[in-house]
Amino acid sequence: MNRPAKAHPVGLSIRDGTKVYPGTVALRDVNFDLRMGAVNVLVGENGAGKSTMMKIIAGVERLTSGRLILDGQEVEFRSTDDAARHGIGIVFQELNLFPNLSVAENIFISREKTRFGIDIDKAKQREMTRALMKRLEHDIDPDALVGDLKVGQQQIVEIAKSLAQDARILILDEPTSALSAAEVEILFRVIDDLRASGVGIVYISHRMEELIRVGDYITVLRDGIITGAQSMEGVDIPWIVRHMIGQASKDFAKEIEHDFGPEIFRAEHVTAPNRHGGFDVRDVSFSLRAGEILGIYGLMGAGRSELLECIIGERRGYRGEFFVEGARLTAQGVAGRIARGIGLIPEDRKTDGLVQILSIRENMTLSSLSAFTRGIHMSLKREAETVRDFITRMTVKVASPEHEVSSLSGGNQQKVVISKALMTNPKILLMDEPSRGIDIGAKAEVFRVMRKLAAEGLGIVFVTSDLEEVMSLSDRIIVMSNGRITGEFNRDEATETALVEASAKGHTPDTPAEPVTEDAAR
Repeated sequence: MNRPAKAHPVGLSIRDGTKVYPGTVALRDVNFDLRMGAVNVLVGENGAGKSTMMKIIAGVERLTSGRLILDGQEVEFRSTDDAARHGIGIVFQELNLFPNLSVAENIFISREKTRFGIDIDKAKQREMTRALMKRLEHDIDPDALVGDLKVGQQQIVEIAKSLAQDARILILDEPTSALSAAEVEILFRVIDDLRASGVGIVYISHRMEELIRVGDYITVLRDGIITGAQSMEGVDIPWIVRHMIGQASKDFAKEIEHDFGPEIFRAEHVTAPNRHGGFDVRDVSFSLRAGEILGIYGLMGAGRSELLECIIGERRGYRGEFFVEGARLTAQGVAGRIARGIGLIPEDRKTDGLVQILSIRENMTLSSLSAFTRGIHMSLKREAETVRDFITRMTVKVASPEHEVSSLSGGNQQKVVISKALMTNPKILLMDEPSRGIDIGAKAEVFRVMRKLAAEGLGIVFVTSDLEEVMSLSDRIIVMSNGRITGEFNRDEATETALVEASAKGHTPDTPAEPVTEDAAR
């Protein structure tokens, strides 16, 4: 519930804030107030300057000009540790965890609990981690390696890491992007507790219904300039969209009607055991026609991503068969599957989709270098021309293709991943949560590209937990739950109620997996 401003004193402000990077102005004369004991929602298209502004508050970046004021005093944070000493914590959109360390070790990294300052008190860290997980209503083992966790569980660990710091100001950058609906509800309860205790929260999200539900105040950024700032009273989705992109309605993909071609891909009886003796995927079969967009809807843990891992060749030890254009798929490994015309846009772009230290150009062409190579010679001119064409085609906001891909906003990084897959000229494109971390404008652009590609004959399988997305974009929808297909709908007969009901089916206790012999494993 929104409360009057007098109950929410300003704890931190930016005055006349400008941040300049080589070739671009990320923030221009920004004036921002962060109110304590309230949720301050921040919204804008990718590249609007949201993450830059939060990085300045969190000590990651410093203003080129302007002032940062905390509790009435001008401050300058020279590092994240400096900001943390002033009570500021941040949960980044791109997870910052050590996959080879345990959950407890990640939560207390650089702030270890010690016995008399001599050695690390691992028992104490485990105990505090269990308490944090209980608060977040999860039972993640403190000793589990973070690299073995799903993306949604890693997001929970990242949130727990910030809660462990007892921050007075907490910045949440896309905190629900990898969470299931149930986990989002848990997070909102935690936010309510923090708000009631006087913590000032900055909440960044592209899910507008969330912003309206959780926010007390809203600030909208467009091209580094604040275009709207007020309490949430009277704010609705058209107001947000109008201030974000100057339009009063969502612009999801317009229909491009076209006939489907023959079957281009088929999966038969795919089953994938997991390390716990159960199954991630259970006897899944489906087909895909050329020019068709097949949506796979389900909640986190339904087996959707694991199915795509089997198809692209990343997952080993599964049973079942795949067919491309009627021919059995025998190629092993990711490279072999790409060569047979299958492309994948992974859920976790930072870990699986990009090499952060390489340039935008090098990332885009990483999977298709052979297209620019004759013998031992590579045509850098042709590579550069192709990259420029994809930057225009996908409307990637870049100052130069030679800049590191890590300099781009999350949404623009996602467009680079999509471009990389398309450069391999796939016949079948697998897309795992393609709009994760993408704003409404970029989402519309990506969806229009998907429709255009489908009209040109590309078969697309895309995984999503967003009902609006799957219903607006899919020609046909498969629902998965607990590793099984629990529903299949044509576009005309699909309803939100039917999809949700199907996604709730199949939640039965796991049964042990049958042993997979070397001959049976694909």
